Amino acid sequence: MKRKNYQFGYVELKPRRAGPDIWVIRYRVRSGDSSAKYASRRLGSIEDLPTRAHAEKAAEAVRMEINSFDPEPANLSFGGLIERYKLDKMPERYSTRVSYLSCLNVHIAPKWGDQTLGQIAKYPYVVEKWFEELDLAPKTKGHIKSLMHRLFECAMKWGLCTLGRNPMELVEIKNVSKRRKQPRVLNSDEFWSLVDFLDEPYRSMVLTAQCLGLRISEVMALQWGDFDFEALTVRVQRGIVHGRVDDVKTEYSNDDLPLDSKYAEMMLRLQSKCPATPEGWVFPNPSTLKPYWQETVAMRQIKPAAVKAKLGEGIGWHTFRHTYRTWLESAGASMPIQKELMRHASIQTTMNVYGRSTMSEAKREANSNVVRMALRPVLGAKSEGASRLRVTAP
Repeated sequence: MKRKNYQFGYVELKPRRAGPDIWVIRYRVRSGDSSAKYASRRLGSIEDLPTRAHAEKAAEAVRMEINSFDPEPANLSFGGLIERYKLDKMPERYSTRVSYLSCLNVHIAPKWGDQTLGQIAKYPYVVEKWFEELDLAPKTKGHIKSLMHRLFECAMKWGLCTLGRNPMELVEIKNVSKRRKQPRVLNSDEFWSLVDFLDEPYRSMVLTAQCLGLRISEVMALQWGDFDFEALTVRVQRGIVHGRVDDVKTEYSNDDLPLDSKYAEMMLRLQSKCPATPEGWVFPNPSTLKPYWQETVAMRQIKPAAVKAKLGEGIGWHTFRHTYRTWLESAGASMPIQKELMRHASIQTTMNVYGRSTMSEAKREANSNVVRMALRPVLGAKSEGASRLRVTAP
């Protein structure tokens, strides 16, 4: 049987009467008769793809699609595979998609985009040496390798290369689970020396992060409807990154957390002063009525406060989540309780989402111990919202 040739197609710039010119790719369409039939597909406007080189790169994804099941790996570029992946397989969750695009555009495509699948698959040792030379944390290298592994899996699924062992399985990364440096953890005195240099609402943001152990994307996405001040609980059910609201990081992260009575009183006082928004955001920017951007608050408020408190560098939003877990341990919380309060996915069956239908007193006690450490200077303050609370926390 005669093997069909790999179709490169022809990329051309097509003028338009109205609007910018567009790049298209023309290619043959297989048919039962011997006549040649052609089709074309739009790649993008000249504003999106300013040069032919940009258009040719965008055309790789189309070439891979029209040549499926007739692979010639020596002719397929890894850059084209990346473009096809962007079109078909990118994660829906915004923050995950941003992370993937960063790995693809900053690290993988610049180095391997012009190489063919066959060249990369033939020399996994070269890829391994590249990882050794990268000035990145081992965990970050592990993420990049996993994404390259995923790309080869997709290439095999789409019939773009021969089914077989994924070449990325042969690439080893040393100390992939080892941190370059231990995360910063604050003691109670250090934490309050930082908080003392913060004004509202940034002070309450930090106290919320520390009292509940939330990720900052979850802190900024809190709405007043998430709080049940009668039952003293709060439901964590969304996150926000770069102004885009999305689901929480994992299914296990969507959970009810206990509210200590002192923390609840603090939030009720904040609610009485909070700008009203249609969505009921807890931390809205008064100028936009949308949640603050976490990076902006960290740069303009958290880091300067840390400098004033003489805590040095390396203080960020995730510092409070690490500190929360450490304080839980210091407060005597068992590991299962720590896992539930941190809302981590667990390898133990007893810790999965189906076993956490009730609010245990052990979870309340462990959480309250941390809150009392965080709110130590204000425990004696007169409560404006105490009359609205019916449940007394331990």
